Amino acid sequence: MPNPHDFHSPQPSYTRDELLRSSEGGYFGPGNAQLPAPPMLMMDRISEISLDGGEFGKGHIVGELDIVPGHWFFDCHFRGDAMMPASLGLDAMWQMIGYWLGWSGSPGKGRAIGVGEVAFTGSVTPQTRRVRYEVAMRQVRRGKLVLGFADGRVLADGTCVYTAKDMRVGLTKAVD
Repeated sequence: MPNPHDFHSPQPSYTRDELLRSSEGGYFGPGNAQLPAPPMLMMDRISEISLDGGEFGKGHIVGELDIVPGHWFFDCHFRGDAMMPASLGLDAMWQMIGYWLGWSGSPGKGRAIGVGEVAFTGSVTPQTRRVRYEVAMRQVRRGKLVLGFADGRVLADGTCVYTAKDMRVGLTKAVD
């Protein structure tokens, strides 16, 4: 499997256009990590990414999503009480862990494996202006399977609305 760094030089941040290129595949090389395409791409930018930052000093990634009242999920979740499904915030953090693993040089396709604990203390509504996802890597195991372990939180206009502990993402060889 090709090394992601043969195809991509790590940067400290990424624009929406760069994230969209990642969703097309091949950004980190054939068979390696990629983000989903819209509408499932849950961020407009990665504003920070590092190998040694974050709460545990083992790397971190920060993504942001600009909220507009016309986002697709507000039309169906829930009529008369619109809010972003909390599962999309959790998925955004899994997306970011997989991206971080590819960015840091690990080969393989990202797959969400699980989460230990999730708490919801608020919501993202059409009145929200910006969502910020903050993920701190706890541990990375690089063997036959690459496994990333992280904690994260979702903030709506600076207020924490979800937390997740022990999120797990694995990188596997692409299945034909």
